[in-house]
Amino acid sequence: MANVVKVSPFLRTVSGRIIQTSVVPVRNASTEKKVFGPLKDEDRIFTNLYGRHDWRLKGAMKRGDWYKTKEIILKGHEWIQGEIKKSGLRGRGGAGFPTGMKWSFMNKPSDGRPKYLVVNADEGEPGTCKDREIMRHDPHKLIEGCLVAGSAMGACAAYIYIRGEFYNEASSMQIAIKEAYEAGLIGKNACGSGYDFDVYLHRGAGAYICGEETSLIESLEGKAGKPRLKPPFPADVGVFGCPTTVNNVETIAVSPTICRRGGDWFGSLGRTRNQGQKLFNISGHVNNPCTVEEEMSISMKELIERHAGGVIGGWDNLLAVIPGGSSTPVLPKSVCDDVMMDFDGLVEKQSALGTAALIVMDKSADIVNCIARLMEFYKHESCGQCTPCREGVGWMNSILQRFDNMSVLC
Repeated sequence: MANVVKVSPFLRTVSGRIIQTSVVPVRNASTEKKVFGPLKDEDRIFTNLYGRHDWRLKGAMKRGDWYKTKEIILKGHEWIQGEIKKSGLRGRGGAGFPTGMKWSFMNKPSDGRPKYLVVNADEGEPGTCKDREIMRHDPHKLIEGCLVAGSAMGACAAYIYIRGEFYNEASSMQIAIKEAYEAGLIGKNACGSGYDFDVYLHRGAGAYICGEETSLIESLEGKAGKPRLKPPFPADVGVFGCPTTVNNVETIAVSPTICRRGGDWFGSLGRTRNQGQKLFNISGHVNNPCTVEEEMSISMKELIERHAGGVIGGWDNLLAVIPGGSSTPVLPKSVCDDVMMDFDGLVEKQSALGTAALIVMDKSADIVNCIARLMEFYKHESCGQCTPCREGVGWMNSILQRFDNMSVLC
């Protein structure tokens, strides 16, 4: 695939330092894809998404996990970061920040403090249920990803902060971590590479706010899960006062496959700035709610009809879709006909990709009641630290409850 290289002219301040933004691979206009999806089976990363195969180490290795991991580590952090930047991978936890650039923030001269990788597995966004499938059915993919990502940023350990309610997922992860230690894949001299790297599992106490990275760090340190002021950013002062990178489960889990198959392969999927494949959750008024791996930039209509069996009562019975988890703005049916499921496509429609969790509502739904129920959740989960949220969400909840009561009377 013919590529040109575009260098951003902008400078960005990160932790008080001025740096140039990363080089972004941009496709030649003549080779830009026009049709996206369905994803070919050979391009799937999560090959045990539905738990049909053995999730333990032996089964994971048969599916290609832990293959040539030592060689990947020995190629060095610059090579790994280069492949991730080349791939165009953006954070899969909602913000969509370029992953390679985020990892590069850790490449500062050592001041004697250890560096850490923290994996955000506190999946609490309503409608979002992708990371739990990875941890339950493909835990070794995440552990290998921790090792690859950790070596790319010079981290000595990874902490997987998992949502407290995920009992089965935490059990699978702990067994997989034990297997990886016993096989010499992590710990001292991980994979025989000469690199020492530990992985720890930490169970949260079930607070939505701990999905925010600094709240997660506070909770990991044994404090109340409340956000920190920034700066300093975690890359300078994170967990235990040390340089830290916080990434989503899916972001970390795809990194070994990108390094094995090459950044160009991953970057060939999806539109420019929206490359790769993605786990989508489809729930609500569809015939077959599911979690599916698909190519980025696939149309919303095809995604719902191909994988979720379509809207109950047909596409014309669609009322609205929340496209990226409950934090993202609702899209009416008139917009859903031609929307592309990627970062830029949903921004164009004044919404966001978020965690790519589609909540589908047909014409039987009382949308005022649905939004009032979501606001009740946010009121309940407010950590109460700042006045606008502590007081404002309560007022919004009261107003929406009145709207809901009025709609019932009407």
